[in-house]
Amino acid sequence: MDARFFVLYINTVQGRTMLPPTPQKGRGTAHNPHNRFAPNHSVVEDDGWYQEVPISQGIEVRIETAKTVISRNTSPDLPFDRSINPYRGCEHGCIYCYARPSHAYWDLSPGLDFETKLIAKTNAAEVLEQQLSKPGYVCAPINLGSNTDPYQPIERDHLLTRRLLEVLLRFRHPVTIVTKGSLVLRDLDLLAEMASQRLARVMISLTTLDDDLKRVLEPRAASPKARLRAIRVLREAGVPVGVLCSPMIPMINDSELERLLEAAKEAGAQSAAYMMLRLPLEVAPLFEQWLQDHYPQRAAHVLSLIRQSRGGELYDSRFGKRMRGEGIFAELLAQRFAKAARKLAFEGREAQALDCSRFCPPGGQLALF
Repeated sequence: MDARFFVLYINTVQGRTMLPPTPQKGRGTAHNPHNRFAPNHSVVEDDGWYQEVPISQGIEVRIETAKTVISRNTSPDLPFDRSINPYRGCEHGCIYCYARPSHAYWDLSPGLDFETKLIAKTNAAEVLEQQLSKPGYVCAPINLGSNTDPYQPIERDHLLTRRLLEVLLRFRHPVTIVTKGSLVLRDLDLLAEMASQRLARVMISLTTLDDDLKRVLEPRAASPKARLRAIRVLREAGVPVGVLCSPMIPMINDSELERLLEAAKEAGAQSAAYMMLRLPLEVAPLFEQWLQDHYPQRAAHVLSLIRQSRGGELYDSRFGKRMRGEGIFAELLAQRFAKAARKLAFEGREAQALDCSRFCPPGGQLALF
């Protein structure tokens, strides 16, 4: 779907103006654009009986039997080369989520479907155990949460993340976690035990301290206070914890950067990182519509600053540029982060290095030296 058409989203059918879906409480978007791989696209037609019908907000969880669960990457922008995502789609509904386009691979929309039609890899723990037991496996930290949040609400019922952690602890395999879900504290027993062996590190994503902004930007994610509490409790339990200020959005939350870092440091965060807003593929028109719905008066200014930081486009996928951007605004943001991080004495990533030497499949033997 053409981005300009999607943003305007006004159809005139038999003289009737069809307005775009209105924002739904508890959802990042009310739109469900076609996925780019769909062979057929449906078109709205007026049969004379048109009426406003609310879109269902229910959650549908589909089951996937995974053959492998460890995904590998060679990106120089990432501090890990392997990751596990126990869920496809994310109930948190963050409008900016760069993982939304991946839903198109499952014949689902990156829009509302991404938030409501979720896929759970119910055999993830068993498959992970098989992969780690292979004779040629070489240990390196595995990341949970690189694409979708491992502690989104459906984890309460499915327990896939907890089961993965249980396997990793038995194998003495290091893990890093990125989440904005306070449910991470449920697994404090496992994380504390792993941390005592230098096998675990957690990054809490903190985007804003404004509850009103959080409600429309990240509808079903934990509140800012809950995330700061998670940092505090994890640190008190001896788990290395950092803060990820991501994404930084021009004229939406970038002014909070220093306050986010200060609040996280006060809560006990030891390290810090940030990323600039990324708008790949279908995310761009969804975000543009979100701006029109919630911040119409500043929408043009926000998009202008994004384009200035992305070579005139809304997204730049080049390694080294996609996480930070370029140009005056991006450079200023980088300088502000560096200055605040120095002032608050955040540790570097190397200070929280994990121990891969402890890796030992159950029944195996640790190295003598």
